[in-house]
Amino acid sequence: MTEAKNYMYKPWWKITAVLLLIYTFTAGLLLKVPALAPLQETIRNLYFHVCMWFAMMILFTISVVNAIKYLRTLNIKYDIYARQFAIMGIVFGILGYITGAIWASYTWADPNKPAYSSFSSIARDPKLIGAAIALLVYFAYLILRDSIQDMDKRARVSAVYNIFAYTMLFPAIWILPRILPSLHPGNEGNPALDVKNDISGNMRMVFYPAVIGWTLLGVWITTLKIRIALLKEKKLMS
Repeated sequence: MTEAKNYMYKPWWKITAVLLLIYTFTAGLLLKVPALAPLQETIRNLYFHVCMWFAMMILFTISVVNAIKYLRTLNIKYDIYARQFAIMGIVFGILGYITGAIWASYTWADPNKPAYSSFSSIARDPKLIGAAIALLVYFAYLILRDSIQDMDKRARVSAVYNIFAYTMLFPAIWILPRILPSLHPGNEGNPALDVKNDISGNMRMVFYPAVIGWTLLGVWITTLKIRIALLKEKKLMS
């Protein structure tokens, strides 16, 4: 654990995060992308919307791992880690949802229909509904924590709920939306992320570094929040 803690203070991975995100913004906007209907140039949002959701999943995974570690050790620091990584996962989830909604407004909207009609059909899409449900489940995790005053009980209940929230991610985001009809890219008739036909070599050169960059940024911010939380905890204990 000491070795892992030392890595929190190493500058190389933070510099890597900054460089990868600079690369994401520059190469993502300048490199050539495939002209696919109806996405066209909006497919560049792949480096933001989709990559942020990948980062969200990684952060939620780190959170649930720490929740399990707390249940095994009853060490309060793992509860703090789980909470902070869950919060940052929610932040990236919201950013991914917003960028996805903006993307949908340009690619899903029917120009022959009123704006409110297009927005209504977008809002009812199974993938957007599933994403909203997943985020609401994690919002409930934070509300549950704040409703329990006893520190040990709060940590135990939160850890169990964290595991439940994580298992809810998969049916809400990955399973049910694929079963139900959706306008979302990747479904039949609306290509986006097909590795054989849709993503060019240029896009792969940006996509994977973007996932790493957004994830490292989330971990960086979370480690800062963890250090603040641990200092507050130490102050309360003294």
